[in-house]
Amino acid sequence: MEPKMDHAKRFQLLTQLQEVDFVIVELQLYLDTHPDDQRAIDQYNWYAKERNKLRRTYESQFGPLYNFGLSFNQYPCGWNEGPWPWEI
Repeated sequence: MEPKMDHAKRFQLLTQLQEVDFVIVELQLYLDTHPDDQRAIDQYNWYAKERNKLRRTYESQFGPLYNFGLSFNQYPCGWNEGPWPWEI
């Protein structure tokens, strides 16, 4: 029996990943011009850890987000399972 996909939870996790990615990019840009700002470095590191937690949570429930060895493949939520993140 296939596990029931919770599309609302999937969408919520993808949205959270996008939000955290946005913050990380903004902090990267800021740190390009303010490399000694320890508070920004701490924020960047916190968001990077948070992103990894969100990615692991998403992938454990809905399958891999990346290819090229950046995500593990598993059954039953593997590469051939849909919908793909951009199809939601």
